[in-house]
Amino acid sequence: ICLQTEFCLLIISMFDGHYLRGKFVHNLISAMLGCLLLLFQALLHSSQMFHEAKHSFASHGVKFSSVEIDLPAMMAQKEKAVSTLTKGIEGLFKKNKVTYIKGYGKFVSPSEVSVETLEGRNTVVKGKNIIIATGSDVKSLPGITIDEKKIVSSTGALALSEIPRKLVVIGAGYIGLEMGSVWGRLGSEVTVVEFAPDIVPSMDGEIRKQFQRTLEKQKMKFMLKTKVLGVDSSGDSVKLTLEPASGGDQTTIEADVVLVSAGRIPFTAGLGLDKIGVKTDKVGRILVNDRFQTNASGVYAIGDVIPGPMLAHKAEEDGVACVEFIAGKHGHVDYDKVPGVVYTHPEIASVGKTEEQVKSLGIDYRVGKFPFLANSRAKAIDDAEGMVKILAEKETDKVLGVHIMA
Repeated sequence: ICLQTEFCLLIISMFDGHYLRGKFVHNLISAMLGCLLLLFQALLHSSQMFHEAKHSFASHGVKFSSVEIDLPAMMAQKEKAVSTLTKGIEGLFKKNKVTYIKGYGKFVSPSEVSVETLEGRNTVVKGKNIIIATGSDVKSLPGITIDEKKIVSSTGALALSEIPRKLVVIGAGYIGLEMGSVWGRLGSEVTVVEFAPDIVPSMDGEIRKQFQRTLEKQKMKFMLKTKVLGVDSSGDSVKLTLEPASGGDQTTIEADVVLVSAGRIPFTAGLGLDKIGVKTDKVGRILVNDRFQTNASGVYAIGDVIPGPMLAHKAEEDGVACVEFIAGKHGHVDYDKVPGVVYTHPEIASVGKTEEQVKSLGIDYRVGKFPFLANSRAKAIDDAEGMVKILAEKETDKVLGVHIMA
């Protein structure tokens, strides 16, 4: 199995008759896919603690003479959390006799992967079955070069050495809003530039409107229906040239750091897929059947490299189901029930269909809604923004979608 993170490529040899079962498979895949998410969640929690100490504690009778940020300590806590998790993965490998090779791999045949190891050596790993799980990479924009210093991807945004006074986020999707939210709470002035007319277009419309209002209350600014024409980082600050998406007069804004968050693309380039004839679509996603098999015998693919939502827990389910199929068992993933979360404050969680999708399908439905303003616990802890919204078939009460902002 080939599993690639942004840190290294993991080559796991699966020998005939050795089936990685149940809890170990779930723990292993969860831990591996969770590393980058954990990086973000650690910063999210730290930034929220600072924000509450600065803005909320006094109203609860907890007062400080001053509150300040020690960014190096915050980053060290994040790195410690990730280090603990990755060491746990290596422990799982050792315990379950899984061969672990650190390096960059590419196919030389449908049953062989050539690996350039981190030590500079080359080795070939052979397997009857090989799973491609190389994940996704940042989608670049024409004319914008990411240097991970002044123009950063989500990876660079997790490792800034100082808090930017002004941060511009290109893209109002999950990752852009999450990252903008973290640095906004730490004191950055955040502006989000989005080509589309709405933030997070896949979100339920009613929830989205309330979510945007909440982010605006947190002083996050939005420039929707706006196109980025160019980014100049040659000076002390970064200058962005913008124009309305429908055309019109150009404007310029400045920032200390620009986060490019216009989506992600499958990481399939450089893997030697063309050498073994694996078919991909026009955006580079690997085409598989309902058993995760590619058109090349013995080669499978899961996660962000195949069609479907680019989510770690979806990739985890793909991985478990794929290994079950390889082992002659029955694997199953219900893609209508993949939950999604926006890790801001408040968080947004959803599963199933939005109200707009239900309407477009012509289904007779009912909506159940409950605002947290009417929830005693939410009022007691002074955190009552948001709501729960449930969509169900009118006649049968079958649940079609659940959306929570809280």
